[in-house]
Amino acid sequence: TIACPEFTSMCPKTGLPDFGEIRISYVPDQACIELKSLKYYMLEFRNRGIFYESATNQILDDLVGACAPRRMTVVGNFSARGGITTQVTATYGA
Repeated sequence: TIACPEFTSMCPKTGLPDFGEIRISYVPDQACIELKSLKYYMLEFRNRGIFYESATNQILDDLVGACAPRRMTVVGNFSARGGITTQVTATYGA
């Protein structure tokens, strides 16, 4: 399990920053995720206008493509905005 507690992106409608934590749980097969590469990958979202659901699914799709795990779950816990919090879960494999 990998925690990325300082995830940031931008709301595509308002341009305001979104903050959250991304948690990645996976069972590797032949390859693992390199943490330094993951850190730089996550930084690419900082100035990108993307909805919570799209970001979570994009991260899952990209990581599955990069390391072909047996299974993987990506959970995005996003900070409150307007008094509402959002948790998005995307899963790959059995």
